[in-house]
Amino acid sequence: MKTFKPSTIMAALLSSGVALYTHPALAQTAPDAPTDEIERPQEDTVERIEVRGFSTSLIQSLNQKRFSDMVTEQISADDLGGLPDVSMADALTRLPGISAVRTGGQAAQINIRGLSGDFVFSTLNGREQVSTSGSRAIEFDQYPSELISEAAVYKSPKASLIEGGIAGTVELKTASPLAIEEQHKFSANMRGMYNDRASEVSDATEYGHRLSFSYQGKFLDDTLGISLGYARLFQPSVSTQFIGLAYNGQVDVDGLEGDTDGPESCPECEYISEGFEMQHKGGEETRDGYVAAFEWAPIDTFTLKADAFISKFDSEAFARGFRVKLGGVNAGITNPVVVNNSVVGGTFTRTDSSFTRIELVNDDNQDFDSVTNLGVNAAWEITPDFAVQFDVSRSSAESDFRNGLLWSLVGEDANAANPVFDENIQISYLLNGLNLPDIGFNQMNDFTDLDKVMVSKYGIYPYENKDELDAYRVDFQYFLDVPIISGIEFGYRYSDREYRNDRSVFEYGNDSAFSVSEPPLQLTDAMVEEVNWSGDFSYFPSYLSVDLDSALDAWFPNGRPEPIQTWGPGAAGVINGPGTGAATAWTLQESGTVFETVNSAYLMASINTELGSLPITGNVGVRYVKSKQSSTTLQRATQLITDVETGTSVEVSDPTAGAQNITDDAGLINNFYRPAIISHEYNDVLPSINLNFKLTDDMQLRAAAAKVMGRAPINRFAANASTTIETVTAFQDRDSGEITLSNPTAKVSGSARNSPYLEPFYATQYDLSWEYYFSESEGALVVAGFYKDIESFVEDVEIEPYDFEANGIVIPDNVQVPVYLTPEFTGQEAELARDENGDPIFITVPTENGSYSTAVNNAEGGYIRGVEVAYTQIYSMLPGMFSGLGVSASYSYTESEIQRTLGDGVYAANLPGLSENVATVTVFWEYEGFETRLSGRYRDAFVSQQVAVNDQVVNFDEELVIDYQASYEINDNWSVLFQVNNLTDEPTKSYFASEEQTGTIQYFGTQYYLGMTYQL
Repeated sequence: MKTFKPSTIMAALLSSGVALYTHPALAQTAPDAPTDEIERPQEDTVERIEVRGFSTSLIQSLNQKRFSDMVTEQISADDLGGLPDVSMADALTRLPGISAVRTGGQAAQINIRGLSGDFVFSTLNGREQVSTSGSRAIEFDQYPSELISEAAVYKSPKASLIEGGIAGTVELKTASPLAIEEQHKFSANMRGMYNDRASEVSDATEYGHRLSFSYQGKFLDDTLGISLGYARLFQPSVSTQFIGLAYNGQVDVDGLEGDTDGPESCPECEYISEGFEMQHKGGEETRDGYVAAFEWAPIDTFTLKADAFISKFDSEAFARGFRVKLGGVNAGITNPVVVNNSVVGGTFTRTDSSFTRIELVNDDNQDFDSVTNLGVNAAWEITPDFAVQFDVSRSSAESDFRNGLLWSLVGEDANAANPVFDENIQISYLLNGLNLPDIGFNQMNDFTDLDKVMVSKYGIYPYENKDELDAYRVDFQYFLDVPIISGIEFGYRYSDREYRNDRSVFEYGNDSAFSVSEPPLQLTDAMVEEVNWSGDFSYFPSYLSVDLDSALDAWFPNGRPEPIQTWGPGAAGVINGPGTGAATAWTLQESGTVFETVNSAYLMASINTELGSLPITGNVGVRYVKSKQSSTTLQRATQLITDVETGTSVEVSDPTAGAQNITDDAGLINNFYRPAIISHEYNDVLPSINLNFKLTDDMQLRAAAAKVMGRAPINRFAANASTTIETVTAFQDRDSGEITLSNPTAKVSGSARNSPYLEPFYATQYDLSWEYYFSESEGALVVAGFYKDIESFVEDVEIEPYDFEANGIVIPDNVQVPVYLTPEFTGQEAELARDENGDPIFITVPTENGSYSTAVNNAEGGYIRGVEVAYTQIYSMLPGMFSGLGVSASYSYTESEIQRTLGDGVYAANLPGLSENVATVTVFWEYEGFETRLSGRYRDAFVSQQVAVNDQVVNFDEELVIDYQASYEINDNWSVLFQVNNLTDEPTKSYFASEEQTGTIQYFGTQYYLGMTYQL
């Protein structure tokens, strides 16, 4: 029989503090062990590689990976400001199996092993983070790399980790002031930046800067440590883009007999696009980050640490150009070009029943985001074998996004007393796949003519999110001197989270025609600037860029109206309104609060033994989680009363069902709803095991298995089901008396995508990792495989047409639309048309069933599996100046059988975030203070979200982003740096079902940085 005994490496790890990495106070002493049973290793037994320069971060990361008790990837920096990346999103993409989705040209959310940001759990100093995104996906560009000293990606969990990461858990750490070797450390970083594409965008900012300052110091005989840091980023955000809109129309354009390639509902039909956009985008982004930590260790066995992290990210952006609406199935279509049953070109002409038009857009967006994280941690080593840590924290995030949209249309004569929308519209285009299209408009010369162009609509649709989480945690460790088990850990955590979303709106005018009641604005020279396109886009037609402030001041001389949360005068159930007008009940229905409380406890045993002569370390444990999620909601509380003589049904308030009078911000009272709170509770048991087999001194094999869970995004718990009825306008010609409708029917649409009843994602995962650490030089070769069996995930589905009445949703059979007279002169007040008795004229417009969107927990899960290879080496064995040469490279292959249901804005079946092939490579060289490196990040095609008129899930083409950096250390204090991001101006390109259906073609420009660093 084999005899099991504690391994010597475990004693060394405990002595170094690595085995208890998350509890630094415990690293100061090791558990007692008889010297005749455990032989202490010499200093050189556990090799620690220490080099200078960029290599330092790489080798420190390998050290942390090597001695971790999980499958993990690491990023390390010497001190605050040591990481060179713009944000932590850029830094994390250097790791194997990790890729980023670029937003505005910058990495923002990350994907891990083929899973999108919603599957990634994130912590800061071991504490759960909330997000400004309104979901659980952290916006990593909110975190300045200058203020983060270490980052880790845990690919296999253990019981002591907070649950939530199906893809993995990202752990960010700020500096520990008592851990520095020096008594005091100060650094300052100053860089200027330039974007070479900004000159192509009118009014865009070309230059920016990046500043950071940090201080760490030890006082009172090294018992008190202070760490302070500040980082500022000001940068232009520019892009030039073409965006194809969704293929949501079906019509038979080729007339071929026997054509059955279309959808089941219309086999002879081809798909047509809603249209496309051509835009200049520009703006400015400002990020201010602050970090502070106070660490007190009055005795060797006790440490108290308080830390704070604050980041404020403000952006002001504009988008100007064209939004082309092809006009739907009723447009006149000639010379269609059909590829794969999709119309990718042709000539579209406006008809009496189509909405064909070209909108000149001037969108101005403001986004003010802030993240605040506060925490206090106490670590006490009660005895050499027993320790405890207490942690209290608060994480909060706020986001105030205001998207102001200004639309202009071409009229027949903007100087006329009664301006008329020019309906003579013809659009010719031909998509060229992932290249820019050929386009032509019969109104092309009118787009810069002040005698034709008029502002027709203004709208602002703010999103305000507030997310707060309070957490309390206690952890215990008890070290044992028994076979196999070297220690026991157990703990408890409670968290209380509250998420609030508020919607509001203000709209004036019409984006599809000139409104009679809210007439268009005539532009002047002082309000506009003619904008031309350049570069690859130079053949696009010029347009008028409208100054938003000047236009709104002229349109609203008595003061600009502010968006409010309102039912709208035309909403069903309003008892004190005019009975007509816009219906904006969605601003109340989509606003509300989500509550989430989580109680969790865990028990974990640390493994330290030998099987024969094979040392084995690791852990095995189980985590119990009890979750409760609740949401406020407004539930319809009405009944239908039918007139027995006419058979007409009328919807009325039902107080017996709980209907209440609910007043909005405008004073409108609605009695069709009752407030309610919906709750859902569930329990989970999550076992896990991590084993590390030390094959030789330089080679080890890891194996891990676990059941994991991830909750749906926090905003998906909001019970904000709503129905909306399309607004129809009508006006009467003063001479002929003819009444014209904007649409013959009022389409009803509904949404119930969000619900507190959504269950978590669940998966069972397995990991295997072989690691070889070079002994002749610094570096490692790692080969890993993983398999995730995902049981379920949340999926959006759409039904169109949806039978609202058959499914118990009360909608009116028709709506009454007021009729207005056409104005006789510019600026005339809207005038209702009246009958011979002087009463206003209304016209009855029938309603039509539209689409209904909802969400389900798809039980049709499946596997995700893949292989990762990572290679890092510093060729220190080379002679002379070549000894500073090194390379760090990784490759991952991932595949999945999971397919999503198409429809409802989903045009790609693959799992979002999954690229089959992801690769990174960095070649670097360091010599006598000079450092240079060239980095490339590649990912092949993947599925993600593009933002157009609505969010659309589409296919993104492969991309290769190349960065370059060089620096020179002038002396021990001063160094200079030159950096180029996106060296080749790699664009973002996307497509719908196939490459012929062009999605996004977006160029962001190359960013150049020049700066210097001072360290003391």
